[in-house]
Amino acid sequence: MLFYTEAYASLEKKISEKLNKINIMSFNFTQTIDGKDETGSCTIKYPKKIFCKYNYRFNKILVSNGNSLVIKSDKNKQYYLYPLDRTPLVYLLDKKSIIKRINGLKVKEVNDKFLMLSIGEKEGKINIFFSKENLDLIGWQTEDIYQNLSVTYIYDLEINNNIDEKIFELPKPF
Repeated sequence: MLFYTEAYASLEKKISEKLNKINIMSFNFTQTIDGKDETGSCTIKYPKKIFCKYNYRFNKILVSNGNSLVIKSDKNKQYYLYPLDRTPLVYLLDKKSIIKRINGLKVKEVNDKFLMLSIGEKEGKINIFFSKENLDLIGWQTEDIYQNLSVTYIYDLEINNNIDEKIFELPKPF
């Protein structure tokens, strides 16, 4: 039993070390909400910035400038503005917070395929998934305000690539 605990403590440290080296992540994703799939691409820049462009259906983007989060859809003219710290994404987008919390959390192995950290408080809960093989971030799971489960799987991950900082500027309402 002692060996089991030490192995996970070591694993948590390795995840922390890997995250500490990441400043920017770009990737493609598939997101499933209420049984419906959407795809797109995202860039995360620590701390607390994200830009996601969804493919096809609603020509939707999701942007955080570090303080606020906007979801905008051109197709149906929807525009939502949220304080970032009131969404579960605040945990995913704050690398220092993840690293700090990893030290107090247990990494859970799921289906012998990946590792999961559960983080959350009043803003909501997020499950963050890492590859068991290389400890890369592979996705996350949240519940929206309507209690719809949202699962995001990421692939084609690129680390510390060059980006245009302007993508994190919040779009204007219609």
